Amino acid sequence: MDGKYYIQKAYESIIRQDFEQAIESFEKAVSLEPINAFYRYSLSITYARSNKLSKAIEHAEEACRLASQPDNYLLHLNTLKAKSLLLQAEQWLYKDHQRLGEAEALLKLAIQLDPLSLEALLMLALAYGIQERYNEAVFILMEASKLDPQHAEVKQLLTDYELMMQKHKYN
Repeated sequence: MDGKYYIQKAYESIIRQDFEQAIESFEKAVSLEPINAFYRYSLSITYARSNKLSKAIEHAEEACRLASQPDNYLLHLNTLKAKSLLLQAEQWLYKDHQRLGEAEALLKLAIQLDPLSLEALLMLALAYGIQERYNEAVFILMEASKLDPQHAEVKQLLTDYELMMQKHKYN
């Protein structure tokens, strides 16, 4: 059997929503054809869907390294890296305010890697809000509203921070 056989089995598993079996099949395909960038990319996507971010990043990086045109896989890799940064920043943002500066730096990097990450923009706005940097929070929320003008949390935070900005002007 070749890699294509196991790729087909992996897709069948995905259709059945058996992601663990899909991972096993993708792993078999990769073991048979370790320099096949597409197989690594497919495995990375399935790991990401299964919340196995470090394995997803590992295989996405390998897909980029192996691919003749890595740009095809770079967007996926950057999205995964941004998600990883978000998870770390989230810990600091919600549980350790002593590390807000570090969280802010991670969120800015996540936004560079994935400019369409509404979650990263929201978290950065929250970090600014916690620090009472309302002008910056409002600016970031305006950017977020360009991505999703109807997003309820963006609209609410924007209203809240604009009010706080006004209060700070008059105090």
